[in-house]
Amino acid sequence: MTRPQAHSAPPDSLDELMARAGSLAGYNLGQLGELAGLPAPQDLKREKGWMGMLLETLLGAKAGSKPEPDFPHLGVELKTLPVDRHGKPLESTFVSVAPLEGWQGVSWERSHVRQKLACVLWIPILAERLLPPAERIIAAPFLWQPDASQQAVLRSDWEELVELLALGRFSEINAYRGQYLQLRPKAAHGGVKVSAMDENGQQVAVQPKGFYLRSSFTRQLLQRAFDLA
Repeated sequence: MTRPQAHSAPPDSLDELMARAGSLAGYNLGQLGELAGLPAPQDLKREKGWMGMLLETLLGAKAGSKPEPDFPHLGVELKTLPVDRHGKPLESTFVSVAPLEGWQGVSWERSHVRQKLACVLWIPILAERLLPPAERIIAAPFLWQPDASQQAVLRSDWEELVELLALGRFSEINAYRGQYLQLRPKAAHGGVKVSAMDENGQQVAVQPKGFYLRSSFTRQLLQRAFDLA
């Protein structure tokens, strides 16, 4: 069995990426953190990006925070998926930021959301909230590309949500909009606000937004990937 290691260079092929990802399964984050020179923090409240940074280091991802897939030469995005012992996702999954303005002329085909979700390497992590970060365990990774049905729903959700943003109808944005994709606040805390123009042409203070995949949708992906009940 291949042992995990930190990779300074991106994988040359999809097979190499999957081999690297598969080598992490069964190890806890403390072990992998020591291997990568990134010791596990006591909690993730102040270091929310640590887990993603650790996996990027181990797998050789280079895109970082750029609006492109983590492995741009392969067209693959890397996403962690914290789950409980029953395989149920613990939270929604961040996809990309959602600007409050500048949507004129932007189409689904050219959107960052579509680019990010075209092909995703999911890495489930047993991460129940009482488990310290060091004791959380990597499960078997899987690759996902949206099928025609999923693509249609994602597009419909995106278009509905972007219409609200483009028209400045911020008051109509809530957690119930979107079947697979939703808009949620994307900021360090609820007090963070930015200025944007609403539907009446008035400057208003609005929380920054991000596109997220619902946990109910990622649960479906896990069920299909591992034939879960």
